[in-house]
Amino acid sequence: MASKGNINLSRNKLILSALSIQLSLDSNQFSSDVVENDIKSMYNILKSSKNERPTENNDQMTKWIAFAESFPTESSACFEVLKGLNEDLVLKSVLLGNGLKPSEADVIVFSVIHSSVIELSKSDKEKLPHLMRWIDYIQSKVDLGNVFKKILHEKTPFEPHGTKAADKVEVESGAKKVAESPKVADKPEAEVKTKKSEDPKAKKSDNAKKATGNKEASKEKKKAPEAETVEKDKEVSVSLLNIKVGLISKAWKHPSADSLLVEEIDVGEGKLRQVVSGLAKFCTPEQLTNRLVVLITNVKPGKLRDVMSEGLVLCASNDDHTIVEPLQPPEGAKVGECISFSGIDGKPEDVLNPKKKQLDKITPHLYTDEKGIATFKGIPFMTSAGPCSSSISKASIK
Repeated sequence: MASKGNINLSRNKLILSALSIQLSLDSNQFSSDVVENDIKSMYNILKSSKNERPTENNDQMTKWIAFAESFPTESSACFEVLKGLNEDLVLKSVLLGNGLKPSEADVIVFSVIHSSVIELSKSDKEKLPHLMRWIDYIQSKVDLGNVFKKILHEKTPFEPHGTKAADKVEVESGAKKVAESPKVADKPEAEVKTKKSEDPKAKKSDNAKKATGNKEASKEKKKAPEAETVEKDKEVSVSLLNIKVGLISKAWKHPSADSLLVEEIDVGEGKLRQVVSGLAKFCTPEQLTNRLVVLITNVKPGKLRDVMSEGLVLCASNDDHTIVEPLQPPEGAKVGECISFSGIDGKPEDVLNPKKKQLDKITPHLYTDEKGIATFKGIPFMTSAGPCSSSISKASIK
């Protein structure tokens, strides 16, 4: 059995290699005794080599270095610590930073836990969904392929709410029809044989065509459900939406609708957007003025009761729609910055197509969790200052 000292030395070598990649350094430039230091000292040496201040009195960085140094070497104790890390990642896409780029703390912690996570069973990985999401994000953003074997896990396929069994039957039925269709087409052909078709050469040609047709049908049978799933995922991807942090500079009552308010919102474009929202029963214009909100900016502009609206303010609502409030970006979020979702990439549509009902397909998957954090399928709405939230937990978002 490897001693604790040997395990720590191996970990430090991995951390040195990974941090060198993150800091754009050549790990070979450091002497072999560097890895014999504790993690904090080794980190400070690497930072100093770039003429950067080491920990910059960063309490959070110090916290994660301490986590890495105390991570257990006994496999039996690792899972409980990983469960704690999973809880820490409920509201975060990265451990430190602006929520978009993995930090040095992320690389250090990833290096330390890698060997323990890769040995976990499938069922144990399923118990750590936030940790596995974070691992996917680190592996997609930092090129550590030459240092670490990629951690793989089975992602839970998405099935729209309330349509699991029905959709399955429909897909299977559709695939069955595709497979059977050549047989239906072949039957009349067989029944109207002529003497010419009974010629051996003609028969051979017909058999070859049938074989080719059956192969193509078989391929279609395999492809159809897969293509349908991919297309469905695209249709409900939040990446289609251009969601930004906005600041309401002015709000007033709609001139001809008691339930509507009109807002002028700054989203960092150099001009204000006018937006109409159904918030009159829940907020006063004064409560909205100078408030940060979350805004979909690529909905098709249109008039609501003769007043032009150029966006959609996202709001959380309880089940009976008696409590509604705009989502709240965290203090420090920048006006105009785009909301991100960890592990989800893609270019937003220039303008959503109302005929495709894209927004209607996405909003059922927008909700706040038990802590009030705004999410898409459980992935937080992230800004540079942290996640967006609401005082209403387990609420729908529209």
